[in-house]
Amino acid sequence: MYKKILALTIIFILIFPVYAWEIPTSNINNSEKTPSTRNSTFISYTEDIYNKIGDNNLDFDAFKYALKGYIQLKNKEKLNNSKYLTLIDMSVSANSERFYIINMETQTIEHKSVVAHGKKSGLEYAKKFSNKVNSHQTSIGFYKTAETYYGKHGLSLRLDGLEYSNDKARERAVVIHAADYANPDFIKANGRLGRSWGCPSLPYKDYSTIIDKIKNGSCLFIYYPQEDYLSKSKLVSSENLLATK
Repeated sequence: MYKKILALTIIFILIFPVYAWEIPTSNINNSEKTPSTRNSTFISYTEDIYNKIGDNNLDFDAFKYALKGYIQLKNKEKLNNSKYLTLIDMSVSANSERFYIINMETQTIEHKSVVAHGKKSGLEYAKKFSNKVNSHQTSIGFYKTAETYYGKHGLSLRLDGLEYSNDKARERAVVIHAADYANPDFIKANGRLGRSWGCPSLPYKDYSTIIDKIKNGSCLFIYYPQEDYLSKSKLVSSENLLATK
């Protein structure tokens, strides 16, 4: 009997990390719990994941909001590729590594790098954001990655905006691609990273591997602590967290 219990315990430990991302909806979304209680439970859950990731450069609030949206999109079966959550933190310097690919199954960061913002959003720091065509600004909010194609920048990944703040992404041709101005060497020569026309442009190093991982329906979140967005977005709201399955 002892050997059977031990064997079952080992099996549980081995498989638990894969399913640890599945928040028990019966506990958090219980109708008897108040919104504040559900939010408190979620924050505790988020802290556990954040501590396991163990990267102090990853802003906790940015991760918290990204996780809220990811969970809602996954539970509503909106994601074809739920293994990865990509987070771009536009609240920090363009010279910093602010592009994160988080493996949701292993709860680890598989890649991080610099990433460019739109030229009309700011110089070293992005401060202005827009969803307008020809604004040449970055659009914040949640995206769903789509298909790849080859354009003037080579291999590129199309993005579909899922919110009022970025739903013109296709029309604006906002895509993930590599660019010379998005490489660390550009910072050494110019004092800051180069800027795009609104695309989250990446360094050439490993970019094709990155695109291959997150393409075809994964969640991407471009974060900035803009009060108007945080108050309007349903995907960062605790009220809507796990409202449906």
